[in-house]
Amino acid sequence: MTDLTTQVLIIGAGPAGMAAAIAAASNGADVLVIDDNPNAGGQIWRAGPGRLPRAGVKHVKAFFHAERITLLPQTRLIMQVTPGHYLLENPDRALQVKAERLIICSGARELFIPFPGWTLPGVTGAGGLQALIKSGMDVRGQRVVIAGSGPLLLASAHTAGKQGAKVVQICEQQNIRMLSRMLAQLWRWPAKLAQALMLGNLRYRPASYVVSAHGAQKLEYVMINQRGRIKKVDCDRLACGFGLLPDVQVAQLLGVKTAAGAVVVNSDQQTSSAHIWAAGECTGVGGSELSLAEGFIAGFQATAAGQKCQAWRSAKLSWSRFADLLQQTFELDERLKTLVTDETILCRCEDVAYGAVKNAAGLKQAKMQTRCGMGSCQGKICHASLCWLKSWSNEQIRPPVMTARLATLCLPDVTPPHSLKVKEHSYGP
Repeated sequence: MTDLTTQVLIIGAGPAGMAAAIAAASNGADVLVIDDNPNAGGQIWRAGPGRLPRAGVKHVKAFFHAERITLLPQTRLIMQVTPGHYLLENPDRALQVKAERLIICSGARELFIPFPGWTLPGVTGAGGLQALIKSGMDVRGQRVVIAGSGPLLLASAHTAGKQGAKVVQICEQQNIRMLSRMLAQLWRWPAKLAQALMLGNLRYRPASYVVSAHGAQKLEYVMINQRGRIKKVDCDRLACGFGLLPDVQVAQLLGVKTAAGAVVVNSDQQTSSAHIWAAGECTGVGGSELSLAEGFIAGFQATAAGQKCQAWRSAKLSWSRFADLLQQTFELDERLKTLVTDETILCRCEDVAYGAVKNAAGLKQAKMQTRCGMGSCQGKICHASLCWLKSWSNEQIRPPVMTARLATLCLPDVTPPHSLKVKEHSYGP
């Protein structure tokens, strides 16, 4: 076991986590940042400074140049032993960390809506395709269909096209009327309007969605409903993204309040716990700009420097309105719930079909009767899908929420001293 002590522990090294770390460190706090990925940046900044927008480069450089920030990659929170005392694990060892303050920046995950053939090799999430390409996957010459809903479709198509893929079609489930209403309001956010125009693609098809995917050993073609007409499209890859969901598992593990699938925070990004803040997509999906603003607010507030937040509060207000616009525009069509059949695999880890769980009274019963969500991913994909399909709640959770070594869970010295005290720290320059 390795024991560490820090003033601020941050869970997640995406834009929100980086911003929170920069803010806290600039106010004199020692900051420990953990992330289960091998590199900082989250999904959106994972490509490194050489491929980032100018604002992103600025923050990434500030993060890595700050002397008071320590990054532990490939490290996960396993459990909270007691308030202020946390058990972590990386590929090499378990660690105990004592922290005065904690900031949750756990980000978001893609929502997958099952349909016949969605488990075929060659079918991924829209964000998953981006991540694979940024990690070096060769897509040159491959025919790609991108489907689902939201701006991530265009971003994924742009990434794939830049790396030599042939984007055959972009299927957006929302209709042209709603999309036009959104475009008419983008003048309020000039950068987003310019981005939308730059990413515009003649193969973009509103009111379209994938009905099924087909192939003998791997994906060969998809069937698409395009404005009520079914058509066949040959392709090598299908990337489906039906939006993002706040990742609230860490928050639930720590016992802070969640509602409507997101971490509940006040205007200072403070959760229901006095010593825990949250920022970024885990508090509601809104994009990297909103995540940055919330991260800086959380970092300053956690280190008693609320007077430095004003500019970031203004940014948060503006980008929150943009997030609301996106949420209204890309609301998912209820017809997508009819794509799944009784034979469609829902839980890939445990090979559970939708028909085996559709009549369950709730998520707990479905899990106990079929092992749905009890595999290696611990329900990160199928539970979200099932909750959306059945309008179930997923508010209950039991540790561990991530796979952990038995040696870590059975450590005899995980229980802290009875008189654990957190030393008060005077923040400031």
